[in-house]
Amino acid sequence: MLKPTNDDFFGSVPVFKRFEGVTDSSNYRPLPDNWCLALADIVSSTGAIAAGHYKSVNMAGAGVISAVINALGKGDYPFAFGGDGALVAIPSSGIEPVREALAAVRTWVMEELQLDLRTAVVPMAAIRNEGLDVRVARFSPSDFVSYAMFSGGGTSWAEAQMKAGKYVVDPAPPETRPDLTGLSCRWNPIDARNGEIVSIIAVPGTAGNGPEFQRLVTDIIAISMEQARDGHPVPVEGPTPALDFEGADVEARAQTVGKMRFFRRLFIIAQIGLVYLLDKLGIHTATFDVSIYRRDLAANSDFRKFDDGLKMTIDVDGDHLSRIEKRLEEAERQGICRFGLHRQASALMTCFVATPLSRDHMHFIDGADGGYAVAASRLKSKLNSTMDSITEAITPAVLPSAGSP
Repeated sequence: MLKPTNDDFFGSVPVFKRFEGVTDSSNYRPLPDNWCLALADIVSSTGAIAAGHYKSVNMAGAGVISAVINALGKGDYPFAFGGDGALVAIPSSGIEPVREALAAVRTWVMEELQLDLRTAVVPMAAIRNEGLDVRVARFSPSDFVSYAMFSGGGTSWAEAQMKAGKYVVDPAPPETRPDLTGLSCRWNPIDARNGEIVSIIAVPGTAGNGPEFQRLVTDIIAISMEQARDGHPVPVEGPTPALDFEGADVEARAQTVGKMRFFRRLFIIAQIGLVYLLDKLGIHTATFDVSIYRRDLAANSDFRKFDDGLKMTIDVDGDHLSRIEKRLEEAERQGICRFGLHRQASALMTCFVATPLSRDHMHFIDGADGGYAVAASRLKSKLNSTMDSITEAITPAVLPSAGSP
């Protein structure tokens, strides 16, 4: 069977409905050779979050997806939201518009959000030259949306290359703005109902991405699925609309510049107020029903994923969390995985909504107090500690002895 090589690759990937399918290699298809990965992440995101800029960090990450998808003329492309960054797999036909979009996002993030965004475009040829791959699966949490899962080690390698300053996309000229149509942040943080909101990242350890790691992922998913709604942070009826206008300013800055920003912010505030009233009064129009939108919002939410490792932001009680931590710690001692975990009281939602009149709106979930960024920072600390231990262990063997020339 020939590999897909056209712009419709993701549409040809078979859909699976149960999240446990992320461990089934038969669900994955190799990304075409002539495709690339568009990547971005916030430099020092944990510091920005500590300073209270968690909404801006998530907005920047989701903004990358919005800008790239809009630059490609909408369409169906594999992407992953990482809290403080994102990746989108793109066909060769889209490289130039996507580079322009990434450059514009980098400038927008710098000027409007006061954050430093790294951006890069890494070709699949470079990834496969390293003996790695990018394989894509298609998970559908509802009848209206699907999200890409990634395996093969290629996305992790590409991210490391970006952080090393390779394949970089430089910022666009000052005041350049990307097309961020559909990007929004209009919901209050969603409080935990089961116990705590926990963001987890687990990646293969020294034993590699073999059967033991796959069993670990299966076990963690199984424990989380014992919790109400599989640990979904968003209630089945969706979040309750609230008169929260903090996100209106961030959204207005994403869509307009100059004097028009004030009027755009007023328009967004008016929309928030209207939705609030419609929900409170139980009113719906011929084209929009708030209750249906909220239920779709919950069903469509992206709160767990696989991107060369398991990433979840779940709502769990103390017993389930203890079991998850114990399983992860045991696997870490055995070299099966490395993990980072961060607890918080609530979850945060950032949205990509082409139109509220359509039911295919997408919603990205992260912890409201650092989430994936803090979990990744703790994972990185463990990896650095491991490397330091290895260095200390081998240093005596490589240093010249006293008296050597």
